[in-house]
Amino acid sequence: MSGSPARGAAFRGGPLGPRKSWTELLAGRVKKQKYNPERERKLKDSALQLLRYHQNMNDLLLEVEDPQCKKLCLSKLIDCDSASAYSDRSSSFIGSAFRDQALRLGVPVGLLSARVFACSVQQVCMEPSHPVLLSSEQRKKLSSLLEIAQHLLAHNMFSRLTFCQELWKAQNSLLLEAVWCLHMHSVVSLQELLQSHPDTQTMTMWLFRNLCILCEQIDASSPSSDTTNTMLSGFVELLVSRGFQESWNRRPMEPEKMPQVATDVLQRMLTFALDTLDADPQVTSAYQAVRGWCSVYSGHVCCGMIAVDSLKRFFSHTLTQILIYKPVLKVADAIQMQKEWSFAKTCHLLTTLYCRVFVTLGPEESVGRLQEVLEMEEVNWKHVLSCLSTLVVCFPEAQQLVKDWVASLMTRAFESCHLDSMVTAFLIVRQATLEGPFVFPSYADWFKQSSVWGRS
Repeated sequence: MSGSPARGAAFRGGPLGPRKSWTELLAGRVKKQKYNPERERKLKDSALQLLRYHQNMNDLLLEVEDPQCKKLCLSKLIDCDSASAYSDRSSSFIGSAFRDQALRLGVPVGLLSARVFACSVQQVCMEPSHPVLLSSEQRKKLSSLLEIAQHLLAHNMFSRLTFCQELWKAQNSLLLEAVWCLHMHSVVSLQELLQSHPDTQTMTMWLFRNLCILCEQIDASSPSSDTTNTMLSGFVELLVSRGFQESWNRRPMEPEKMPQVATDVLQRMLTFALDTLDADPQVTSAYQAVRGWCSVYSGHVCCGMIAVDSLKRFFSHTLTQILIYKPVLKVADAIQMQKEWSFAKTCHLLTTLYCRVFVTLGPEESVGRLQEVLEMEEVNWKHVLSCLSTLVVCFPEAQQLVKDWVASLMTRAFESCHLDSMVTAFLIVRQATLEGPFVFPSYADWFKQSSVWGRS
């Protein structure tokens, strides 16, 4: 019995005062929370996104559809075989049919039309004559469908998000040119389509594979050559603009995954190119694809479409990735093998890539990037030294910049007993002298000069 008063006291209160009920505690927490409109907006957006991604139109239609509805098949109204015959009046008739069917089913007309049109686009892409391009007949059919979609969009009868989600359900049969046409006709933009994919990794691989196939067609002489070049330029513009823009310059509502997807696809394309060139280059489909991708770095593809700052960040990143690609060779290996890495002996496609990067960055920034990467990263000596050879041969103004760089390395080596600086300087000089005296003094002359520095 002696414990009863203590227990009773515990329920009644204690040294800190009477205990509060759960309702009182929760009420106190609610009062302490301040209203945060940004948090409320994000919560609403997340809830809507969750509902959109998990709604199943097939199940919904099965629940509400009755035998009478089955007699009216809207997909037949826009049958691909007769779509080219449609006029504005036909588009209006189709719009009315969508409204009637949506009213009968009790679903939003935008969702219904988007689902039907996604199926129609998938039908156009069936039995393709090419892995990424449409045939002339397919282009005609798709063009007619897109005209109807534009009519529905103009009358707020088409859900872009639902259309994208339905389209991705058959991504394996979806042709890249069809996606491009949707973008060009303003039915749905490339960014909207890419952002709507539920699986970022799957979508990234899909785009990477299709870009590789598209690049194979860049140098091919065919009636579709203009289309392939325009498509590649458009995709590169989107990827570079979204992947390498300043974070403060991004749109307030832009999802974070788009910049990551863009940089991931660009990185995969560069790695694919370097892997192909690292093997024995031959005239294969992979090599053709690399040739097509290298055209991305030329001025006529990038300049004018992409902000200069974004373009420079992309090229600077590209140069860094080339220099640190598979850093397996040691300094001793580089000394033995660097004669094979002169400008004349380097793969022409690789030197072309170097030159296009240097043109955009300029010699000074290129040398600065080389210097920074060598100081901070493990490097691929083959790429570093062949890159240096290309720089001093193709850009005479870079020769003095390299000499100044070597001088600073030697000064640091002698003043601070920094062995790495001396080794780097020797490798750079040996590589530059391979290109002849018109590019760099002979190794013997340079060594005499460096000996003077050492005695001073």
